[in-house]
Amino acid sequence: MSGPRAEDVTLRQASRVWWLVGLNSFGGPGAQIPMMHRMLVEERRWISEGRFLHGVNFTMLLPGPEAQQLATYIGWLLHGIRGGLVAGGLFILPGFVAILGLSIVYVTFGDTRLVEALFYGIKPAVLAIVVTAVVRLGRRAVRSGALAATAVLGFIMIFFFDVPFPFVIVTAGGVGFLVGRLRPAWFVGSDGEHAPDLPTLIDDGVSTPTDPRRAVRVAVVGLVLWLLPVGAAGVVAGSSSVWFEMGAFFAVAAVITFGGAYAVLSFVAQQAVQVYGWLMPGEMVDGLGMAESTPGPAIQVVQFVGFIGAYRLAGQDPMMAAILGAALVTWVTFVPCFLWIFVGGPYVDRVRDHPSLTTTLSAITATVVGVIANLAAWFALHTLFGELAERTVGPMRLLVPRWSSIDLLAASLAVAGVVALTVLRWPLLRVIAVLAVAGAVVHALA
Repeated sequence: MSGPRAEDVTLRQASRVWWLVGLNSFGGPGAQIPMMHRMLVEERRWISEGRFLHGVNFTMLLPGPEAQQLATYIGWLLHGIRGGLVAGGLFILPGFVAILGLSIVYVTFGDTRLVEALFYGIKPAVLAIVVTAVVRLGRRAVRSGALAATAVLGFIMIFFFDVPFPFVIVTAGGVGFLVGRLRPAWFVGSDGEHAPDLPTLIDDGVSTPTDPRRAVRVAVVGLVLWLLPVGAAGVVAGSSSVWFEMGAFFAVAAVITFGGAYAVLSFVAQQAVQVYGWLMPGEMVDGLGMAESTPGPAIQVVQFVGFIGAYRLAGQDPMMAAILGAALVTWVTFVPCFLWIFVGGPYVDRVRDHPSLTTTLSAITATVVGVIANLAAWFALHTLFGELAERTVGPMRLLVPRWSSIDLLAASLAVAGVVALTVLRWPLLRVIAVLAVAGAVVHALA
């Protein structure tokens, strides 16, 4: 049976789906990647299982938000650079609009109680998405004892020992390479050997040609577009202006964000609060709450930093200054994410055909399941319990909940979300909307 063709889906049709992906992108990569898997692999069959997991491997190794870059990668495979710009841009846009609106509310009214009411039910919905995602992805990516052990090892390293994410991925790749060389039978059924059950628009055999001259042109144009607003801010407002300082700082931060948002947020918070004085410590926490409660990557908290810093320090017309600051910081943070895909995508695609690296990528994919399980556990503890104690036993770090602080309503909403997703097979947007409304009503009555 011949499968569907990528040209059968127009860019306009794809744009509607990417808009839905952006609206559903709550909960960080632990929820966003499984959400895209369900919408693009299971429901629409735009991309095969193996190719999707290859994209996950690729983006996990890049600086920047993995899920946004995965959307960019799939959009690029479907419709080239235009498709990548649409997919990656629409992944960011809903969160940008939401955080911008909430930032305006924040500086106007001075608190975030409205935010808490609106998003009280969203966190249990995200938890339900993450839990079901761990099971679903685990069944597909972990198909041998060696891969299961690799996934468990990744979970233990991050959850109990707080090992940096890049080290976890490098370790997984090394283990996969060695096991593949010494005991290749242990990885039978790995992602590179699994054929999709149904035809897809982008299957494992679709190749992307490489062109070094094109890669150089894209890189040069991208670098100019990336840094041009920073240079313009320096020329127009001066090198000592808050816009230039923020643009230059976040341009550097964008290329060191290995390991996801949380790996770099402590550095950003320290610089923004203690060194530059763009905002107060409590404001940084409020901004992170906004980023976690709205669609898009958690790293979009930098937009709030840019908004508050410019609002406070730019002088005349603070609201317009704040909007410009938010837009500038968002621009320099995300433009490199597109560059990594458009320049490196064709070359990394060739890696998947290299037999000696198949088991390495399989091990990384299995480790990603462990990483998502870590995020699920972390999110469950912080969503369902009001009080957590951090204890250390030697090199181990334990998060111990106070059971009397459990939020039974949030737990009930999370269970309802799991039932809606697995038994009723509701779409993600319906689950999020229903639980958001239910949570907001109960929160308002409490």
